[in-house]
Amino acid sequence: MFPEPPPLSRRRLLGGLLALAAGSAMPPLTAHAASQEILTREVPATGESLPLVGLGSWITFNVGNDPALLEACTAVMAAFFAEGGRMIDSSPMYGSSQATIGHALAQLDAADRVYAADKIWTSSPSEGPAQVEASRRDWGVPRFDLLQVHNLRAWEENLDTLQAMKAAGEIRHVGITTSHGRRHDAIERILREADIDFVQLTYNIVDREAEERLLPLARERGIGVIANRPFQQKQLIRRLEGEPLPEWAAEIGAETWAQFILKFIISHPAVSCAIPATTRVEHVRENLAAARGPLPDAELRRRMADYVRAL
Repeated sequence: MFPEPPPLSRRRLLGGLLALAAGSAMPPLTAHAASQEILTREVPATGESLPLVGLGSWITFNVGNDPALLEACTAVMAAFFAEGGRMIDSSPMYGSSQATIGHALAQLDAADRVYAADKIWTSSPSEGPAQVEASRRDWGVPRFDLLQVHNLRAWEENLDTLQAMKAAGEIRHVGITTSHGRRHDAIERILREADIDFVQLTYNIVDREAEERLLPLARERGIGVIANRPFQQKQLIRRLEGEPLPEWAAEIGAETWAQFILKFIISHPAVSCAIPATTRVEHVRENLAAARGPLPDAELRRRMADYVRAL
């Protein structure tokens, strides 16, 4: 279990979210700035194609009712859709993030463009259906595409609830989540035994424990993988700032460290989508660009990991 998200600093968000959004027009939803199509991968359970880079909302969208910050978050989501993104992930644990997403979807008239991924987060399974309905109302969507048991909280009972909702046609996919490399033994058991469509876990170029058992098992079992904390909540980007990208990063079209890291993640054949969170429109565009152009093969992936490890 993780603590409640910390309150956002108005000054920090105004300096981050608004610095760009206030100075640029809202990108139209039909516009695609890049000429290359965004790369997708099929959801194993259904064969549906999803763009390989999505959008997280932990901390970044917890902005309350501040009109300026809501407008800035709407600009972030507008850019996300304009660049071809679909999956947005949230949770009842994320403060006002769900309502922020719902506000932006309404402003952009984009409820039919989003792949809505949320979570059930309660130790009292009897409260699960009411929590899901409250989340759905916050989002303003007719139903969720994916609901996940957040951090395995009461996972057996909550997963039963989600399976029943899926059987009734109230949601499309079900899954489980973990983060920070926690409870991988339990995740492995669930992957082997439970009927789920997705697992969400931490995976990036330095947090690679999932490669040993979980990613191969998910692929074997036909379970999609959502990679969270791709930048270790900015810590990885900060660590690499000032270090030069290798010249051979140009072979896969990686122009920034963020793109280098994301291309490593999404090139793993088991990964369905990575979900970086951001407060800045230019970072949305940078992240989605990682899902265009070539991806590294297995040999280049090893070279990428070795390079970062040596820094």
